[in-house]
Amino acid sequence: MAQSPFQLFQQARLIDPTTGLDEVGDLLVEDGAIAARAPHLDPPPGAEVRDCRGLVIGPGLVDLYSQSGEPGFESRETLASLAAAATAGGFSRLALLPTTQPAIDNAAQLTQQRSFQLQPRQSGQSGQAQLYFWGALTQGAEGQHMGALWELAEAGAVGFCDGRPIENLALVRRLLEYGGQRSLPIALWARDRRLAGQGVAREGPLALQLGLPGDPELSETAALASLIECVRATGTPTHAMRLSTARGVELLGQAKAAGIPITASVSWMHLLFSNRDLDHYDPHLRLDPPIGTPRDQAALIEATRTGLIDAIAIDHSPHSYEEKTVAFGVAPPGAIGLEFAFPLLWQRFVAPGLWPALTLWERLSRFPAHYLHQSAPSLAIAQSEWLLFDPQATWPASPAHLKSLSANSPFVGSKIRGSILQLHVSDRRF
Repeated sequence: MAQSPFQLFQQARLIDPTTGLDEVGDLLVEDGAIAARAPHLDPPPGAEVRDCRGLVIGPGLVDLYSQSGEPGFESRETLASLAAAATAGGFSRLALLPTTQPAIDNAAQLTQQRSFQLQPRQSGQSGQAQLYFWGALTQGAEGQHMGALWELAEAGAVGFCDGRPIENLALVRRLLEYGGQRSLPIALWARDRRLAGQGVAREGPLALQLGLPGDPELSETAALASLIECVRATGTPTHAMRLSTARGVELLGQAKAAGIPITASVSWMHLLFSNRDLDHYDPHLRLDPPIGTPRDQAALIEATRTGLIDAIAIDHSPHSYEEKTVAFGVAPPGAIGLEFAFPLLWQRFVAPGLWPALTLWERLSRFPAHYLHQSAPSLAIAQSEWLLFDPQATWPASPAHLKSLSANSPFVGSKIRGSILQLHVSDRRF
């Protein structure tokens, strides 16, 4: 007997930030696409019926930027392992930074990366995360000379971003003027490496107490103020990535209030940690920009709740065991997060009632899709990009359990509460 194409999910909590939906109801799916939604539905003949009381159904998640190891560092992460990790974490779309080796700064390199998406699915597979690729703003993503923006746009880049600071303001201005003509997203990291120096922790009394070189907030805020002025002068909509300081939040708020077309994102790790968590010198908390003070953390959380900060980025950055098993001060910055971020953010902010569930989904799905000039995943009829989440299920964050090839995370070795039970990914490109 042929398997029924229908699945009926009964009495799930249905969440959709595109319409403001947050209510308990039934969802009928036919061949992965949403066929009906109502407080109560009768199952079609032969339909698979699932009791979803206590479970959550929402649109697939979208990540603005993360890092692949392929090409150049395949032992850290391949495109296949990255897609598998994203799928396991509920991400149906993932935009990857161009800082591979070689960098994605030309059409040939971009075409090679995009060919991964054309590989056939395995039999019975409900889809894997769709990968998109940022094209480098500068040659080699080195911040010195303008890249082949027109060529990258024609080859299908999702937008332009180096993933590294560009400190030459004259070049930043030219990039905004020229890149803005293609009407593709442009993302820049406001950071002054000269002011940061060799700092690995946010400058202040705690860094001194821990004996760690300090990185002043000025390394972000001076660069952010300059970036805002460049955006004001050119009028090119720009995204400020990796915001990490309370003062940076203030500058962002002032810019938005003045009508300057700038948006911003914060790394999920900067919402969960402050520099008070560095007392064990865990190299997995060595991030760039460094984790902020409790005041920074509180400002970032509040700005994310209100929407002043538009999106939460995972900024998944894989490193090998050998690379990270060193002293804090010499560890390479970055941590993985695709498989942990959503359940941990849910437990930290949604479960205790600090944020509405819609807010978390807005920051991790609707706005990232909007900024990438894509239609947002939703629970609308005929849509087929949704996930099923159990907020109470626990699973072991062991290297053997992870889909990522790397395990550089402070959460590895712990139990994670909250599990993605199912993710369906649309076949269509956005």
